[in-house]
Amino acid sequence: MSKRIEKDTLGEIAVPADKYWGAQTQRSLQNFEIGEEKMPPLLIKSFAILKKAAARANADLGLLEEEKANVIADVADLIIAGELNDHFPLVVWQTGSGTQSNMNVNEVIAFKGNQLLEGSEHTLHPNDDVNKSQSSNDTFPTAMHIASVLTMTNDVLPAVEALKETLAEKEEAFKDVVKIGRTHLQDATPLTLGQEISGWRSMLEKNLTIIAESKVHLFELAIGGTAVGTGINTHPEFGARVAEQIAKETNQPFVASDNFFHALTSHQPIVYAHGALKALAADAHKIANDVRLLASGPRSGIGELTIPANEPGSSIMPGKVNPTQSEALTMVALQVMGNDAAIGMAASQGHFELNVYKPLIIYNFLQSSRLLTDGLTSFNKNCAVGIEPIHENIQQLVQNSLMLVTALNPHIGYEKAAAIAKAAHQNGTTLKEEAMNSGFLTEEEFEEYVNPSAMVYPNVKARK
Repeated sequence: MSKRIEKDTLGEIAVPADKYWGAQTQRSLQNFEIGEEKMPPLLIKSFAILKKAAARANADLGLLEEEKANVIADVADLIIAGELNDHFPLVVWQTGSGTQSNMNVNEVIAFKGNQLLEGSEHTLHPNDDVNKSQSSNDTFPTAMHIASVLTMTNDVLPAVEALKETLAEKEEAFKDVVKIGRTHLQDATPLTLGQEISGWRSMLEKNLTIIAESKVHLFELAIGGTAVGTGINTHPEFGARVAEQIAKETNQPFVASDNFFHALTSHQPIVYAHGALKALAADAHKIANDVRLLASGPRSGIGELTIPANEPGSSIMPGKVNPTQSEALTMVALQVMGNDAAIGMAASQGHFELNVYKPLIIYNFLQSSRLLTDGLTSFNKNCAVGIEPIHENIQQLVQNSLMLVTALNPHIGYEKAAAIAKAAHQNGTTLKEEAMNSGFLTEEEFEEYVNPSAMVYPNVKARK
């Protein structure tokens, strides 16, 4: 492999000739051979958005030549478009401030920018120009917030919305399918399949609201705080101007933080926002489990729903089909919950003026976002859209349920109704048979009172 020599304040080091990074990136590659987890592309894109905005702000303030600012912006656009992805090789497990990743971006922009500036009187320096008025301590958390907002806006929320719309369609389609309810995994009173699905749909609606609300706290950016929050080596208007540029670039209402000391050492906004993702994961886990339990069988389970048969389910049992989309989504949900624990613990480690668990925090956040986005999209496309009721099984289970006896409570009292249910269970008979044997009510009264279709909307007459 052909090499070139780059140098930094520690001296010279050989770098692959076809790569745009410099000495500090190369040292990080050699010093942190830990794991396979790379800095997420969205974080790199967010860094590029920041560097472009910083260059514009510095130029507007008269701190950076216009030609340099334009070239920095041009290279940043290439990074944003994903054209330079091969030049960002660093792993998550590096310095806790993310300094090497900040310098990786600075070095790539400077190297490519100098290629574009060939023949000009100007040359770009990764620290003096690309990183002007900045510190890793304020750029990395700024990129964290940009990436978090972008993924929640462009990925998570649309995925939730799509599944919600599918469930809303199923809710309407199955609004008249009366089925048995279940609590504690035991028979309960009837409801419609549409009503049951409405609970799932409502969960997702509330998740949309919660996630959108949590984004608000991510709009405050650390940029302008530089090393410890005092803003040393930067213009007093720099942070606000950069945030304004970022807001224009992303169409999101970013602003500079009103307290940089907080922004550098605390990551409570990300903890809070990931809590919204955890809430979504909890509801996704519940929905996926309900679907696979209701579709269990096909002959020896509950068997109230059919779901798409996407692939063979067994290497030894011919014809077996498994609820694989539910299984995948529930695994995603548990991973997100684990990520939440790690993020919470990492965010608690803001020693003095800086939290140095930043790469871990943003890696887990973006992984949760990606997994939920992909998991919900897959579940929607490959499972939810194909959910259908098995009417015969549903009707049989409703008619056989002893909990229909609940409708008798207002007419003959709890204890007499319980005696009827107990007798039916012990004797293997129907509620109607035991009601007739009890002498507590007539056959006509039983037929009037015990009507599953009426039980699912018990207050309709009262509302009218």
